[in-house]
Amino acid sequence: MKTLTLYFLLGITCLFAQNADIAFVNATYPFGTMPNNAQDADLKDAYIQWKNAFVDTSCGGGRARVKFDDPNFTVSEGIAYGMLLSAFAYDKELFDGLWKYYLSHTNANGVMNWKIEGCNTVNGQNGATDAELDAAFALIVAGYRFGNTGGIDYHKDAKDLIAIMKQHEVEANTYVLKPGDAWGGSNNTNPSYFSPGYFRVYGEFTNDVQYWNNVAQKSYDIMSDNLSVNNAVDCLVSDWCKADGSYSDIVGWAYNSGKSFYFDAARTPWRIATDYVWYGKTEALDYLKKCGNFISTKGGIQNIKAGYNQDGSVIHNYNDPVFTGSFASSLLYSSDQNTVNGAYSTNKNVTSTQYFATTLRVIYMFTLSGNFFNPLEKVLSVEDVKKDEKKVVVYPNPTSETLYVTNFELGSDIKVYSITGEEVLTKTIENPTIETMDISNLSSGTYIIKDESNSSFRFIKQ
Repeated sequence: MKTLTLYFLLGITCLFAQNADIAFVNATYPFGTMPNNAQDADLKDAYIQWKNAFVDTSCGGGRARVKFDDPNFTVSEGIAYGMLLSAFAYDKELFDGLWKYYLSHTNANGVMNWKIEGCNTVNGQNGATDAELDAAFALIVAGYRFGNTGGIDYHKDAKDLIAIMKQHEVEANTYVLKPGDAWGGSNNTNPSYFSPGYFRVYGEFTNDVQYWNNVAQKSYDIMSDNLSVNNAVDCLVSDWCKADGSYSDIVGWAYNSGKSFYFDAARTPWRIATDYVWYGKTEALDYLKKCGNFISTKGGIQNIKAGYNQDGSVIHNYNDPVFTGSFASSLLYSSDQNTVNGAYSTNKNVTSTQYFATTLRVIYMFTLSGNFFNPLEKVLSVEDVKKDEKKVVVYPNPTSETLYVTNFELGSDIKVYSITGEEVLTKTIENPTIETMDISNLSSGTYIIKDESNSSFRFIKQ
């Protein structure tokens, strides 16, 4: 159930940190196992600490930026990460400020130039695709959490950005994700940008399912080839590669010419974990099992180090949240409660003062705690029902005995299915304004309710 807490942080100069109305949903994912030791206080503390350290609101025009390791700079990736965090933390003021900053630095294709000095000076031209991927997804989340009738139509902006990505950041005819709008494709791509869970959301959101499913499948094909042709250990994809999985010859500036599982590739387990917990895809599960095997060979999540070559040899013999948290997210596939609890605890306890590691640590904490959910599934709390844009609502969520459904058509049949697809309950609507359903005999778990038009909503039986 969502909790709402108002933080008054005295002596803090950051306006956003003083006035953050932070609200978490703590959803239960349709697939995988959730930690039962995640605490709202952990998430709030991590989020506020991140904001105080890295958010700058001095640029004017209501804009906000996320400071890079050199605080004089901001990268588009950081803006998008901040949008993810503020959307899921229900921090509208910060989200709007970050999106305004993004929009104030776009190139001719409509994507943010990847590196900005201070508030206004472009220091690195053209886009980085991971930023667009995260920003578009965050805009979808924002539209459902904040509504689209204020100063920003988040869902319109999301559709516009997805269309831009389709035109400029996916290679024509191959479905290969490019690393930017101005370069790459079959000759060079970045597996850590592959976000098949996002792609499925984009497809549903824009009614372009087949196209984005093709991008998702191509991403899995490239990852599989990369592991195979380079004789990689378990899940250790390389930072960069060609579409056939072999090493790229145009990223000589990258660490080890992009041939290692380093600070780019480290994000891959987390990105694939979202495809599994949202959609239960077999390809995702297969990859996560490889991650689980790698963790096991290292003696547990607490022993994951900062970087590996594809043969499994370690690069840096220290812990870093970029790697620890991503591998921790991969363990959501496990059916062992102690394993996922340990993953959450380890992710929480491995900290950093660096921009990249600190930011990703919080994103991973949100993911592990159920606060990086699929926005199209509309996992709602009672408070969300009051502001939901759709007329049809299902509440309270979670619930233990009684479920209320509103505005379903009189005389229509609605059916409840288990997460495995078994029909467990049918109800004919006798009161279209608000119908009561007794679910007390259902086992605890996640269920899907569908009407005759096949519209679906999820709820959780406690």
